[in-house]
Amino acid sequence: MSTHVIDVSEENFEQEVIKESMKRLVLVDFWAPWCGPCRNLTPIMEKLAAELDGQFLLAKINSDENPVIASEFGVRGIPNVKAFSGGKLIDEFTGALPEGMVRQFIERLLPSPAELERREAMKDFNAGEAQSALDRLEQAQTLEQDNDSIRSDRAEVLIALGRNEDAEAVLDQLSPLAAMDERTKHLRAELTFAGKDRGKDSIDALQAALEQHPDDLETRLSLAKSYVAAKQFEPALRHLMEIIRTDRQFGDDAGRKTMLAVFEVLGNDHELTTRYRRELAAALN
Repeated sequence: MSTHVIDVSEENFEQEVIKESMKRLVLVDFWAPWCGPCRNLTPIMEKLAAELDGQFLLAKINSDENPVIASEFGVRGIPNVKAFSGGKLIDEFTGALPEGMVRQFIERLLPSPAELERREAMKDFNAGEAQSALDRLEQAQTLEQDNDSIRSDRAEVLIALGRNEDAEAVLDQLSPLAAMDERTKHLRAELTFAGKDRGKDSIDALQAALEQHPDDLETRLSLAKSYVAAKQFEPALRHLMEIIRTDRQFGDDAGRKTMLAVFEVLGNDHELTTRYRRELAAALN
């Protein structure tokens, strides 16, 4: 059996299918020993897995021996091939299709050259190589000029490089649908704080100034934003709450508006977002 073809059971389905699909396309072939059409389809699938040499993983699962998984994914007839990518079921077909149709099904789901370049770019970015990531993303964008995922990645990398105006220009090029998604909101929130000095010296200087003049809300707001830029969110939110409690109208409601921007940076599920949303609601009511 090829290294790109494996047998899967209920015990290892999560590891071999769901987690592996975060890295590459996984095709799950539900079959059974008594199924004649399965004996026709499986060799085709195995041939294409070997031919495409790792571009996808073929995971074969005996539906008779693994009825829970078969039931969970709605297998009603076999052979049934289900495609997983990013941890999710994205497509499927049932029946012993001819090789040409199976090949078309797979090729339609495989990542494009631009997507492969995007993935490599973000590996570079996560490894701390932001400029290399940006170069790769710009190359990917030339291959797929209207790809919003590449645009969003470019904006994230540009923010990390301190090129905030360029990042904003890229976000402005997003399609209307992409402009409304959560990631775009997160990136725009990051831009709110990206121009702030995130160095310890700046924070120390602002903190010292605030200790001399504790009623100076402008300094307190600058300190909160510097904390966010330095990714120290707890003290940032604490200072913003102090502004709201002291003067709700300060800076055209700057305390509350900045706090909401911090929530966008953190995400709705973050513990600090949950806690400070409650404190904000209590302060406003």
